[in-house]
Amino acid sequence: MKRISVIFLLITFSIAVFAQEEIKTNQDTENIPEIYFEKTTHDFGKIDYNSDGNCEFSFKNTGKEPLLLTNVKASCGCTTPTWPKEPIKKNKTGTIVVKYNTKIIGSFTKSIRVYSNAKTTPVTLRITGAVVKTQTDSK
Repeated sequence: MKRISVIFLLITFSIAVFAQEEIKTNQDTENIPEIYFEKTTHDFGKIDYNSDGNCEFSFKNTGKEPLLLTNVKASCGCTTPTWPKEPIKKNKTGTIVVKYNTKIIGSFTKSIRVYSNAKTTPVTLRITGAVVKTQTDSK
C-alpha cells in the first residue's frame, strides 16, 4: 500500500511540474512577439439546432518579431478551431475561426487554448451559448 501511495504521489507531482511548464512567459527578450485579442469570449446566446455555430476571434501581433501559432486546442471534440499556419508579421492581424457542433442540444461553455511563440502562452478563448430545438425540428 505504501508503494502505491508513493507512486501516486510521484505521478501527481510530475503532472503538477509539467502543468507549470505549459504556461510560459518568455521575458528574456524584448523582441519577442506578443498576441493581442480584440475579444477572448463569444456568447452565441440562444442558437437554433443544426444552425451555423461559427465565430471568429481576431488577434494582432503587437510584438517586434513574427508570431507563430503552434497549436490551437479545443476542450472537446464538439468544438473545432482553424487558425493561420503562416507566421503573422509585426502589426499584422489574423483570425481563429471556431466551429461549435450545433447538433448537441443544451447549454455549453467551451474553451480553446492558443499556443504560440508569444510572450504569454497559452491564451484561453471561451465560447458559450445554448442550442435550442425549434418548432420545425420535431425529429
